[in-house]
Amino acid sequence: MKQVTFISWNVNGIRAVDKKEALRWIDDESVDFLGLQEIKAQAEQIPTTIFDREYKHSIINSSIKKGQSGVALYTDTDAISHSSCDTVDILSEGRINEYHFDNIAYFNVYFPNGQRNEERLQYKMEFYDRFLSHINTLRDDGKSIVVCGDFNTAHTAIDLARPKANENTSGFLPIEREWMDRLIDEGYIDTFRHIKGDEAERYSWWSYRAGARARNVGWRIDYFFVSDDLKEKIIDADILDSVLGSDHCPVKLVLELE
Repeated sequence: MKQVTFISWNVNGIRAVDKKEALRWIDDESVDFLGLQEIKAQAEQIPTTIFDREYKHSIINSSIKKGQSGVALYTDTDAISHSSCDTVDILSEGRINEYHFDNIAYFNVYFPNGQRNEERLQYKMEFYDRFLSHINTLRDDGKSIVVCGDFNTAHTAIDLARPKANENTSGFLPIEREWMDRLIDEGYIDTFRHIKGDEAERYSWWSYRAGARARNVGWRIDYFFVSDDLKEKIIDADILDSVLGSDHCPVKLVLELE
């Protein structure tokens, strides 16, 4: 058995993060899977200076709309297969790395934001449903599931600083929260809550406005979920809220795997 460390981070622009040298901490950490969201870059635009460590595999899935969305996965672990999961990301917005290794299907996902308009909220919910159907099919085929990323939804009132003020805001709407309930009801574990219980005032995103981060007026919208067959394999899960460089901070999962 070995401990495998996963990091997920919405960097809100990988070139902007590079200018701040905000990914350099990776050189000093043992990170087996690094999943980045909202890279806002094509593969050839990603600076070679983001960190010194040379991962064996770098999988970039960029949006067809330049300067938007995009995900990147870095690992030394060889894949059985990998894809951009275009049956879920039907608009090719660069939202998913699907990476199969051993008996695990690992997903690095930047879920849609529903705040722009009703049409995008509807797309977000349809994306959620397609994604859940996809991972359920893989689980039924015997795969263990690991999902990380920016879900763009705070699940419960403990997951944001001002729940009352945001009851009618996409990201905390009943329909979005109900999907998170369904994810859990169908056998997926919120690893942070599994380890930390009802620990309050722990957030992963803060608005750039009005000094929200300094005042810790935030939302927990970045998660690691695993299928319940991995429950006994969860060693640690945390929010790395001391890491700066984006309006999000990284989240972490450690599993004990064969």
